[in-house]
Amino acid sequence: MRKQSGAEVFRITGARQGLADDVRGRQRRYVISMSVRTLSVVAAAVLWNVERYVAIVGLALGVLLPYVAVVIANAGRENTPSLPPTFVQAPTLPELGAAPLAGPAEPGPEAGQGFRTPDPNAGS
Repeated sequence: MRKQSGAEVFRITGARQGLADDVRGRQRRYVISMSVRTLSVVAAAVLWNVERYVAIVGLALGVLLPYVAVVIANAGRENTPSLPPTFVQAPTLPELGAAPLAGPAEPGPEAGQGFRTPDPNAGS
């Protein structure tokens, strides 16, 4: 059977996202953040003599975004959604009553005869 690369895959469980997908997503967020940082530093350099306040905001973004991007990229994997417990407890069985301590013997294998305990003094 041939593997279809363009087939849509449905997630039917509450399992986590795969490790490769998680790393790819964090790399994408980091690249986007660094691109915004680069654009803000370039805008700060271009607008320094034209619009000083906008240039200062761009410079501040250029200083703060690397820290934020690294924290977001190293944040780790997503939290596991509420999964059902993996251990299912066995149903509780009713307890048996205690055996009688002493009483009449029950009928044995032959009809009408009871079980007997061997007499320890009978063989001497």
